[in-house]
Amino acid sequence: MKRQTLDTGWTISRLRAPSTAPALPNSIQAAVPGNVHLDLMAAQLITDPYLDVNEISQDWIGRSAWRYRLAFDWDGEDAERTDLSCLGLDTAARLELNGTLLGETRNMHRSYRFAIEEHLKSGRNELIVDFQSAYEHGEDVRKQLGTAADIPQNYPGPSNLIRKMACNFGWDWGPSVVTSGIWKPIAVESWSKARLGTIRPEITLQGSQGVARLHVEIEWAEKGTDSVALVLSVGGKRAEVRVAQGETHALIECRIDNPQVWWPHGMGGQPLYDLDLQLLGSDGAALDGWKRRVGFRSVRLDTTPDEIGSAFTLVVNDVPVFARGANWIPDDCFLPRVTRERYRDRIAQARDANMNMLRVWGGGIYETDTFYEECDAAGIMVWQDFLFACATYPEEEPVYSEIEAEAREAITRLMPYASLVIWNGNNENIWGYFDWGWQDVLGNRPWGAGYYLDLLPKLVAEIDPTRPYWAGSPYSGSMEIAPNADEHGCKHIWDVWNEVGYETYRNYIPRFCSEFGWQAPPTFATLAQSVREKDRAAASPGVLHHQKATSGNDKLLMGLEGWFPHPQNFDDWLFVTQLNQARAISFGIDHMRSHRPTCMGTIVWQLNDCWPVTSWAALDGAGRKKPLWYALKHSYAPHLLTIQPRGDGLAAVAVNDATLFWRVPFTVERFDFNGTLLARHHVWRILCDRFENTDIDIPADVATPADPRREFLRARLGDAEAWWFFEKDMKLQYPQPRFDVESAQTTDGITVTITAQSFLRDLCLFVDRIGPNAEVDDMLVNLAPGERRTFRIRGISKEAFDDADLRTVVRTANQVAEPPHH
Repeated sequence: MKRQTLDTGWTISRLRAPSTAPALPNSIQAAVPGNVHLDLMAAQLITDPYLDVNEISQDWIGRSAWRYRLAFDWDGEDAERTDLSCLGLDTAARLELNGTLLGETRNMHRSYRFAIEEHLKSGRNELIVDFQSAYEHGEDVRKQLGTAADIPQNYPGPSNLIRKMACNFGWDWGPSVVTSGIWKPIAVESWSKARLGTIRPEITLQGSQGVARLHVEIEWAEKGTDSVALVLSVGGKRAEVRVAQGETHALIECRIDNPQVWWPHGMGGQPLYDLDLQLLGSDGAALDGWKRRVGFRSVRLDTTPDEIGSAFTLVVNDVPVFARGANWIPDDCFLPRVTRERYRDRIAQARDANMNMLRVWGGGIYETDTFYEECDAAGIMVWQDFLFACATYPEEEPVYSEIEAEAREAITRLMPYASLVIWNGNNENIWGYFDWGWQDVLGNRPWGAGYYLDLLPKLVAEIDPTRPYWAGSPYSGSMEIAPNADEHGCKHIWDVWNEVGYETYRNYIPRFCSEFGWQAPPTFATLAQSVREKDRAAASPGVLHHQKATSGNDKLLMGLEGWFPHPQNFDDWLFVTQLNQARAISFGIDHMRSHRPTCMGTIVWQLNDCWPVTSWAALDGAGRKKPLWYALKHSYAPHLLTIQPRGDGLAAVAVNDATLFWRVPFTVERFDFNGTLLARHHVWRILCDRFENTDIDIPADVATPADPRREFLRARLGDAEAWWFFEKDMKLQYPQPRFDVESAQTTDGITVTITAQSFLRDLCLFVDRIGPNAEVDDMLVNLAPGERRTFRIRGISKEAFDDADLRTVVRTANQVAEPPHH
């Protein structure tokens, strides 16, 4: 196999455009992989769509048709077959080589291969790839479907009719930047005799053995009658299978005794084995090869009926796992910009926040192989949605066949990855069918149930029998049970944020919560880089344009009710809404984790952003950590101590997600804000076994305050700590925050030590206000009078910190809860 990558020398030109589109040069240099937006930016023909309100004036790009053109040389080598391999074309494309039509594509999520040996010529060749506007393509499909296309869709654009990244057309956290282009590698591949086609690797554990079973399809050239051999090597074992000429399917297997086992983060290591499959000719010459890094583990989904309803528990290597995670969206609207380094950084940020799972959400893409490779290495389990989100989907042609082909390829491509632990049919579509009024519009028309309940489970069972499948998120396991029930399956909690305060999280004890979230703006540095207004305000045009949720800013203020007064300036708005987001999500996670094993997973909406925006993310569009990230790190700690209502009183709940039992002293104390000890309860030792919870009753004389406005509880269990306040912030009579600050230079940054002279709640250091690349190691710290905390900071010097105005850098909840009391 010889591969000539076609990654240089491309140009783009515009074929058709709206009448309002600006003039462009006839030929523009193009990067491949890439897309049209990136090429126009590189040529300085448009400004960054993420800046200010630029998105609005660039809508013409997604409504235009584009031509990619490449002249390349071919040496006319003597190969029996030559193919053009296209790993990703976005989306409706027509390909010509030297004036001959090769074929057409209609799916961003599929790869394509075209036989081109008859159309190549020695020397110079010309390849043209024409992309139809996604909107135009959508209209063509709509006409083909007729009345079958008149079905509900929650967001603008034709994303439920065409197979393109749905959030390209805009979401309640994303801009409308409708892309076109060759977004994955494209190459000319030459081969003789035979090549490896589809490879389906089942990598699992059976008892004490690691099993690597590969289902291999072989494609033959026209010539030759000799057999070929498949040779598989993994973990020091080798297997060989002879395949006769013309046979297109083969099975080859290696078994490894007592392999090192792959575990989710926090439960063990992530050993990976080199797997090598070679296709050899009868003379022993290598014809083709395929390599992956694989991990041996087993996974199943426990949905056993019980006295509550039915379980929803992922079981890895026969151990029930509490999923501590977040939803993952595409990390950039312009996908080719997401490099391996960026994937590695984001996944490391998830792991550092004590997560063990990311859910790849169904309105984006099946991620690149790099994403899953990095999750394998980090021990981050992946919940993989099929690409259906917040809409009904036609089950007629030409849509059905595209979806089946796409699903087959996605399942096969992602099978090698140990991190992938569950397939999910859709995002919110079954819920929408039952509860969002869709049935009134649909009548008897198909809406997607045939995919989620029939096609997809059959494909997973046929292609990837080692992994569980679930029909939707949320879904209760039966169309006879409400899809968002607490007692069964997985649940989304969205009345919290949209309608009610975060105290309502305690009304729910789901079996598994696969979506819940709370909004906040991005960090100051990210806002400053993306919104260049002189006078920024929550509702200024630039800031408001970077808020895509309906009534989003109103809900930010609504969520403050009772907790904090409405902020009177931009800096307070930024801080208090970010603080409230962190508080809300910690509140929900702590509550749900305290109810293990009834609840066995919390997947926050969301980890990351695709651009600088006010959203539910913990990491903003530049990858900077919002206070929520630090809250997740605390609430997802393997050892969690939380104080929760139990019956008529309070209990401290110890949550142990570590692999060793937790046996340490316990103390709970009631203080006033002056630091005076008012009551105390101590237990010389509490035992909380691995993967279990232990409730510790707090005696009434400790749990009952004399003045709830001035008192709080503080509990300690070994390395874990929990706080309880008896009132919301606006009723608490906080002291004015007083503290001393000291800085010191270190080899890799600085340290800042805060010594509390008064009680400090939710102490944060927003060092990105001093330097945009600065980062602090912790936030949301409570300090009693006389206590100190040293923070480690990277990205700024001691001089820069000492010269900064700290009034907006060092913030506490005391500063924004009115009225202050001295």
